[in-house]
Amino acid sequence: MAALEVLFILFVSIASSLASEGVSWLLVYRTENYKRGKASIDRLQSQLDKLLDQESETSSLSKKGNKDKKIEKIEEQLKIANKELSFSKMKSMFAVAISMIALFSYLNRIFDGVVVCKLPFVPIGFLQGISHRTIAGEDYTDCSMTFIYAICSMFIRNNIQLILGTAPPKTKQNNPWALPEEKKSR
Repeated sequence: MAALEVLFILFVSIASSLASEGVSWLLVYRTENYKRGKASIDRLQSQLDKLLDQESETSSLSKKGNKDKKIEKIEEQLKIANKELSFSKMKSMFAVAISMIALFSYLNRIFDGVVVCKLPFVPIGFLQGISHRTIAGEDYTDCSMTFIYAICSMFIRNNIQLILGTAPPKTKQNNPWALPEEKKSR
């Protein structure tokens, strides 16, 4: 019986991810505004990569100062383009968030207090609240729907975005903890 419940949660996670990507495609990805923004980000990123490659090859100080200004200008344009692209996705994210909250509420009512599976380990402290949510008792190896759904959704949605080609554009500025290029070289 527990295997069927886990498979049902997995199916719901896949279906909700496909539905949310469908809504995103309908409201965002098929629009000309999004296509122009994505093309602009791709173009700016390739220009930035080209300038960074050229900068590493040249050692002349006069040329380097001029290229630093160009690099800063392109990085600023790239930030603005990323911000505009994120803003164009807002209505889709809002619609998806509302539907996911409704779906999660529905699943919580179905699986309220139900042990969906037994974990082979005791989760670490902050995960126990998620993995043991709505389950009575002190056996923290009992797993609730919330934990299975959250884990499935995290991995499935990213993979569906990669398969459908709707993953966010990759830029070298995605890592907020990375040091700027100037500081790395010193």
